[in-house]
Amino acid sequence: MSAVLLIAGRELRAYLRSPLGAIVVSGLLLMTGILFYIFGLNAEKLLSAEVLRQFFYNASGPILIACPLLSMRLVAEERQTGTLTLLHTAPIRGWHIVLGKFLSAFGVIALATVLTAYMPALIFVNGKVSLGHILVGYTGLLLLGAAAMSIGLFASTVARSQVVAVVVSALILAPLVTLWLLAKVTDPPLSGFLAALSLHHENFRPFMEGVLELQHVVYYLAVTGFFLLASTQVLEARRWR
Repeated sequence: MSAVLLIAGRELRAYLRSPLGAIVVSGLLLMTGILFYIFGLNAEKLLSAEVLRQFFYNASGPILIACPLLSMRLVAEERQTGTLTLLHTAPIRGWHIVLGKFLSAFGVIALATVLTAYMPALIFVNGKVSLGHILVGYTGLLLLGAAAMSIGLFASTVARSQVVAVVVSALILAPLVTLWLLAKVTDPPLSGFLAALSLHHENFRPFMEGVLELQHVVYYLAVTGFFLLASTQVLEARRWR
């Protein structure tokens, strides 16, 4: 586990040294704030719970955009600079590299998500919402961020450049996010199956409404675990080439 923490610390310092982390976090906060003002604080005749629900819906979009941008450099940059060979020859396993890099990038996106907490707090000025609703909503945002980050890490693992990594992330995320649209034009039981696989709509909705359901938590953890495992397998396969 010490190897994982060493890699995570190394990556976190890399985010602090480069402008990428600051730019992505600032952009996420700016986009979330603008959307919250337009569709939340500036909206008329919305109950406080509806404003909070709209906040979580709007906050999920910038997170889905930020994750590929943060994760694109994790492995692709190592390959471009030649430092990935050093990691491969070090006495560490592939899962150490994957988990360490994932924790560092997820830590950044988690920090950015937590920094938005002042926005739902503004609802208390003229309204009242449940703290449980806020906690469940943020749990959903973090789970969504973890799933999206694992997809971005996988894309960075298979891509040879950071630009390609972003493109691959988008090609995976876009269908997963929009599966609910395909579910609307198909018949049961296929429609239910597609809706259950959707990364955002059906699985994120309960969190937006302040309802914590185990199957949706398991879904996001399963997606995260699957793509972390896939990233590990790709790294291990390339190590022995």
